Amino acid sequence: MTTTIKGANYKTGDSIEVQIVDNLISQIVGHPSENSSQIIAPGLVDLQVNGFKGIDLNSGELTEDEVIQITQFLWEEGVTAFLPTLITNSSAKIESAIDAIVQACDKKVLVGKSILGIHLEGPFLSKEDGPRGAHPMEHIQNPDWQLFSEWQERSGNRIKKITLAPELPGAVEFIGRCAEVGVLVSLGHTAASPEKIQEAVKAGAKMSTHLGNAAHLSLPRHPNYIWEQLASDELWISLIADGFHLPESVIKVFTKVKPNTSILVSDSTKFAGLSAGTYSSHIGGDIELSTEGRLFMKRSPELLAGSAQSLLGCVNHMMKSDLANLPTAIDMASLKPMELMSGTLQKLNSKSPTDIVVFEKGKSGLSVIKTFKSGQLVFTR
Repeated sequence: MTTTIKGANYKTGDSIEVQIVDNLISQIVGHPSENSSQIIAPGLVDLQVNGFKGIDLNSGELTEDEVIQITQFLWEEGVTAFLPTLITNSSAKIESAIDAIVQACDKKVLVGKSILGIHLEGPFLSKEDGPRGAHPMEHIQNPDWQLFSEWQERSGNRIKKITLAPELPGAVEFIGRCAEVGVLVSLGHTAASPEKIQEAVKAGAKMSTHLGNAAHLSLPRHPNYIWEQLASDELWISLIADGFHLPESVIKVFTKVKPNTSILVSDSTKFAGLSAGTYSSHIGGDIELSTEGRLFMKRSPELLAGSAQSLLGCVNHMMKSDLANLPTAIDMASLKPMELMSGTLQKLNSKSPTDIVVFEKGKSGLSVIKTFKSGQLVFTR
């Protein structure tokens, strides 16, 4: 079966025709096109998804059908690969969520291909207010290799990324063991000293989770754990560029320091994709979603209650705020996350896996027209 896609190359703007044969790109050729508003780009890759459109991956009651449904919702947003993110919780609820993800991957082939693995964000995090963020104190604990191994076995080795605080007892040794078995270790929700961060990097940590967030409101000028992670050449960083989590000046500085090792994540909650209004959260109580997309605590409006943007929303914010041009913003949300996860830089070229999105460029940014996962059309507008 042959499928043909026409539009502008997201990198160059040149009109191209992409031909897909047997779910692989067979060739990409120049093709005169009158529709310059349609853009062909690689599928977006979100390494931090907590929920979307009313589905909460951390509710404790997650079902395989909900995992399938959230994958389909993300296809509509141009996300062709993602890491379901399980936050700090009881062992029973984490195990239940792992089971639902495994069952969904086994049930639907394209869902299994879309889920790159599981991101475990906790429970090995700082207990300090600020760095802990919204993670429940009662389930925070020190790194436990036996417990992690049990979860990993239960998942069928699907845990591919873990966020932890390197200052915890036993954390550096834990990081080394994760690195040995190919689990990406990301530093986050941490109050670590610069020395401890350096130890973690030497042990094999490769990333910083949503740098600049989950931090104390006030820090020493220097040294501090944000500067130290930013200065570490070995660490990639992820950024929540939703327009609310980080000021534009901070994003500009971070991406200038790490122009080739910065990626975008949504860190989306179940409230992403919903209409503005008041909602109830099992973590924060009553929360408010504004018409602008800001999610905050109803009783403390100055405090965010998580992200309500998709990864595509972050791409559009980067462009709208002149923080990145179109090719760079898309790369930060597609090729770069895949490079981090796989260690190789993939490009949109012949014989490559066919995760493609056709975007339309309008006044408000990019919107999705079609999404192809592994060469199959999974969404069309």
